[in-house]
Amino acid sequence: MPAKSTAAIRYTTLRLAIFIGCFVAVGGLVQVGALPKGLGDSNFVWVVLLALVLSAPLSFVLLRKQRDAMSEQIAGTVDRTKARLEANRSQEDGAVQ
Repeated sequence: MPAKSTAAIRYTTLRLAIFIGCFVAVGGLVQVGALPKGLGDSNFVWVVLLALVLSAPLSFVLLRKQRDAMSEQIAGTVDRTKARLEANRSQEDGAVQ
């Protein structure tokens, strides 16, 4: 079970790191004036939204290997659970007949 959670934790950690990197970069660009500051007091929300928009495609491209490893582990878990449920169902059907 540690391997299953390791892939998910690794993917989540790397995804968060990419977002934080984008947040810092966008915040810096807003502070130096390379990007607009937003309207009124919306500067923080503007920076968060831009960081989200930038980090999503970067994560999609850069974390492909980690996402595939995590999905393989999840698919294996789902298959084992389905097999276990089917085995339990067949045992119950056999007891009734």
